[in-house]
Amino acid sequence: MVHAEGNSARETPWLTKEQQVIWRSFLGGTTVLMDQLDRDLRNAHGLSLPEYEILVRLSEAPDRSIRMADLAEAIGHSRSRTTHTIRRLEKEGIVARFQCDSDGRGVTAILTDAGYALLEHAAHTHVTGVHDYLVAAASSKDFEALGRIMDQLRENLDGKSY
Repeated sequence: MVHAEGNSARETPWLTKEQQVIWRSFLGGTTVLMDQLDRDLRNAHGLSLPEYEILVRLSEAPDRSIRMADLAEAIGHSRSRTTHTIRRLEKEGIVARFQCDSDGRGVTAILTDAGYALLEHAAHTHVTGVHDYLVAAASSKDFEALGRIMDQLRENLDGKSY
């Protein structure tokens, strides 16, 4: 364990050995889970997990469209990273981009019919993976506890409740 010396006003709340084991389990578990979900989508549908998340967000939006700036914020990516991803999806006919009607300055991403059809197939792969890799590995009480912890974490760090 590393103990850094410093002049901070707050004492460092070092993790206990048990907390450190749990923390490392969390890191390792989330890494392999996200990697496997990504691999499943890429192998079956040619989509990355971040691309899948974009398609889900678009599918849930009114008229299957979202302003690019709002999409970037919703998925927690930079505007440039979101634009790059959308550009790739646009080349494949999965999404389209248009100038916003309301002010003409912004750009709106729209999920195409082809993109929606792809999402319908990819959703089965993704949800099956989430179930098989995560949900089935936990009791219902443990899974509910995980949800409460993650909600609290997001509320504490993001100030938002989802």
